[in-house]
Amino acid sequence: MAHLRSRRRLALAVPVALSLTASLGFLPGAAAAAPLTTATSASASPADGTELAYVVNTKTDRHTIESVKRAIARADGTVVVTYDKIGVIVVHSADPDFGKRLRAVRGVQSAGATRTAPLTAAGTTDEGAAQYLTKAQAAKVAARSTASGEEPLEADQWDLRAIGADKAAKINPGSRNVTVAVIDTGVDDTHPDLAPNFSAAQSANCVGGKADTSYGAWRPANADHYHGTHVAGEIAAARNGIGVAGVAPNVKVAGIKVADPVSELFYPESVVCAFVFAADHGVEVTNNSYYVDPWLYNCMDDPDQRAIVDAVNRAQLYAQHKGTLNLASAGNSNDDLDSHALVDDSSPDDSTAVPRTVDPHECFDVPTQLPGVVTVSATGVTSTKAYYSSYGDGVIDIAAPGGDKYRIPDTPSKNGRILSTMPNNQYAFLQGTSMASPHAAGVAALLKSAHPSATPARLQALLKAQADNPGCPTDAYDGDGDGVVDATCVGGKRVNGFYGFGIVNALRAVK
Repeated sequence: MAHLRSRRRLALAVPVALSLTASLGFLPGAAAAAPLTTATSASASPADGTELAYVVNTKTDRHTIESVKRAIARADGTVVVTYDKIGVIVVHSADPDFGKRLRAVRGVQSAGATRTAPLTAAGTTDEGAAQYLTKAQAAKVAARSTASGEEPLEADQWDLRAIGADKAAKINPGSRNVTVAVIDTGVDDTHPDLAPNFSAAQSANCVGGKADTSYGAWRPANADHYHGTHVAGEIAAARNGIGVAGVAPNVKVAGIKVADPVSELFYPESVVCAFVFAADHGVEVTNNSYYVDPWLYNCMDDPDQRAIVDAVNRAQLYAQHKGTLNLASAGNSNDDLDSHALVDDSSPDDSTAVPRTVDPHECFDVPTQLPGVVTVSATGVTSTKAYYSSYGDGVIDIAAPGGDKYRIPDTPSKNGRILSTMPNNQYAFLQGTSMASPHAAGVAALLKSAHPSATPARLQALLKAQADNPGCPTDAYDGDGDGVVDATCVGGKRVNGFYGFGIVNALRAVK
């Protein structure tokens, strides 16, 4: 299988025309031997006169933060924003030794560049290109949907039926007191399937690390940045007689844009901003269908990458402590995240990639492998692991429909991908763990609706308890049907590397 931009940021679409310090103590092997590397990680070093962005992580007392800010100024750095509650300072500097200088400052616990390419004037986990629904196809789908008393395009939504979301909606479609924030490329809230449930008050543009809450700032930079809009529809497209339906069609959905408007990369400072913003604005669930750029895996022996893990982890832990459950996609590389050697030939993705072999127990996929984050793998219509989905015993928490082009459903369009909303009032099919995570986030929203006082830890336990686990395949796993064994499932019927505790079940969630 070709090495796709893996767990990247986006999913495969088919449109329808219409993250050391004490805070890192949880990370396995954080103080263990250095990770395996066949090539030394490229260190960030801006050319004269150009700037890089940095995260400087400190203790959270006011005296330390102010002292470090003075040191930043002396080191020719400019503070962009300071997150006092978690001790993260976002800085810009053109000094190639800025990170090194700050790491020697008293009170600084980690510091490093968040990119390897200079700042420009101003990723996701989907697999393949979007396939838009044509008017002719939509008419065919609508005819069958109408006959079943469904939303116009629901006949093509095999994924809802696979987890009982269609039946769950008749019992409890979700509470208006629950909001799922889509941390992504932005959300087109003008889409008729999203407008009824969109929460502008809990939306923002976090690109660059500082929240912009001006009206519409959360929208995608252009129609090609469709990923977040598709994800939002999967979670909460309204049952309003228009288009498709979401897993939790009555909960609110918010958009927190973190994708660079030019490169569409998801830089650490933007993600830190998003987690803190969501937490401070009462968001109950966040969906994270991406990995933090520029490193697919962040190795703890590299000071820049270590600082990235530290900063993002502080932010997501802050969100958890404020009552927010965070879910993330496992990635589309078909990687075994419990192995001890993986090839990463895509990092850094903002300059020149340097192939390296990493140990995912020492080099972390952020935010997927951070503590407390629910890691979601993808399945197809036959409830088997999707050919592209990464996996790993002890890493995957749950699974959910993400689509699989090799598994064809009995639907009008015969498309095994996931149909959802797109910018400009359109609809399209996409596949990827990017699509699986929002299905699980929708179920988490239903659980929060039924158990409003549940903590993030309790919600995660409920997600696992109501899941259906098909167990490891009895035959050798050949995801793409080419006769070659593509992955090995480890574990038993209760929990295993392909599905974690199982595939989410929306109907059980509301019962």
